[in-house]
Amino acid sequence: MKYPTWLRRIGGYLLAFAVGTAFGIANLPHGVAAADNLAPASMVTAQASVPLTTESFVAAAVSRTGPAVVRIDTETVVTRRTDPILDDPFFQEFFGRSFPVPPRERRIAGQGSGFIIDNSGIILTNAHVVDGASKVVVTLRDGRTFDGQVRGTDEVTDLAVVKIEPQGAALPVAPLGTSSNLQVGDWAIAVGNPVGLDNTVTLGIISTLGRSAAQAGIPDKRVEFIQTDAAINPGNSGGPLLNARGEVIGINTAIRADATGIGFAIPIDQAKAIQNTLAAGGTVPHPYIGVQMMNITVDQARQNNRNPNSPFIVPEVDGILVMRVLPGTPAERAGIRRGDVIVAVDGTPISDGARLQRIVEQAGLNKALKLELLRGDRRLSLTVQTAQLRNPTS
Repeated sequence: MKYPTWLRRIGGYLLAFAVGTAFGIANLPHGVAAADNLAPASMVTAQASVPLTTESFVAAAVSRTGPAVVRIDTETVVTRRTDPILDDPFFQEFFGRSFPVPPRERRIAGQGSGFIIDNSGIILTNAHVVDGASKVVVTLRDGRTFDGQVRGTDEVTDLAVVKIEPQGAALPVAPLGTSSNLQVGDWAIAVGNPVGLDNTVTLGIISTLGRSAAQAGIPDKRVEFIQTDAAINPGNSGGPLLNARGEVIGINTAIRADATGIGFAIPIDQAKAIQNTLAAGGTVPHPYIGVQMMNITVDQARQNNRNPNSPFIVPEVDGILVMRVLPGTPAERAGIRRGDVIVAVDGTPISDGARLQRIVEQAGLNKALKLELLRGDRRLSLTVQTAQLRNPTS
């Protein structure tokens, strides 16, 4: 039978390919297997080069820093108001104004976490853990207890320094890392004493960086938080957030009550910047101008202006809407009013309130800032001088 020319050519090619492949396999160097046997051999080699261990990186990280994590027990004495009936004129007339009224006090117990950062006994924690405490007791993981003294607190950043006196005894010290080179997706290990369960460790990742305090639901703070899904529970406050090497990268602070798996930690670099001031009992400078504000876009302004129940007409631009001017503040003295829209600071356009707050913070105390704002159809230029924030809620 005679095959067509094109079929004979294809047959020749296939024969040559088969012979070449067979020759190549037959002539592989000694010790080199065929492709179907190559993967298992390389896997065996790779596995042999990595020593097997039962210890995870989490265990190694906690072993490095865990001994320096402490439990902080507090006691706060609250004086309650006397019964209003004792101020009643009829009661006073009947029993006399000199009727002895014993003071009514109530002792409230609290608990949180912290970590030792210096072998002299300096401990970092949250301000809300020790705020107003009349008694502080610090317990180490090894069972030792010390009376603690609150050296300084800063409500604006929710940071505090507590001092214990080791009296010559050796103290474990937590290694501090940096929060400046963190990335979303990095490991995050939370260590603390949640709900009274000492030495609890949870694992997660860094979910977001630079989460504003307003977004975190605590607008009276000035912190750009690390957001993590590592479980943080009551009692974890003040404890360290660690990286995979066991270095402290943050201080566990808060959770979102309306969500699961959303916790917030103060970046350790922010704590480093003020820890010496707090340890010395000093006041941390926090410049402010005294406005409550919100971001506004052109579309939002238009919707507001079309609403017949809107309290005021807003310039239809992207900017920062002044919702309230606090009395007795630099903003009031500068002439800023509710309904103004700030559009520039020192000649630089601006439309984000968080950025304006950073500019004020970085300017320092008693510094003049030139604000450009729109009021109705007028464009105004006002100069406001920063001052020390006295009340974190303002």
